[in-house]
Amino acid sequence: MTTLKSKLKEDLNAAIKERDELRSSTLRLTLSAITNEEVAGKTKRELSDDEVQKVITREAKKRREAADAFAQGGRPESAEREKAEGEILATYLPKQLSDDELRQIVAQAVEEAKAAGAEIATAPMASIWRKTNQRVRTVSLPCNS
Repeated sequence: MTTLKSKLKEDLNAAIKERDELRSSTLRLTLSAITNEEVAGKTKRELSDDEVQKVITREAKKRREAADAFAQGGRPESAEREKAEGEILATYLPKQLSDDELRQIVAQAVEEAKAAGAEIATAPMASIWRKTNQRVRTVSLPCNS
């Protein structure tokens, strides 16, 4: 069993013992989504930590979208619950980069690519992707040509 999945299970047991209904239901649903992913396809397999993290990211995104939909639909109590579930899931994900941190990484990668003699604008993208993988949600950066 992967370390992230086992941490989820341990935290679920702790939440059940503490009678924390919100945390326990959120972790149950997440572990169920992980199990569904493991049995999807022709053969059952165990997910790696990266794959488990992707499932958690997908579940957190569902919570954000549901919270927005509930808020627009005039159901603030349901929106608050979805936001709270999303915050619980966020504790299992890597810290997201701020806009400034991302700009700094991009500027550094572009300078490194220019120093190496790269003339193609896409050359630093591999370096940026390695440094920011799983740490960027959506950021709008101005395009400088």
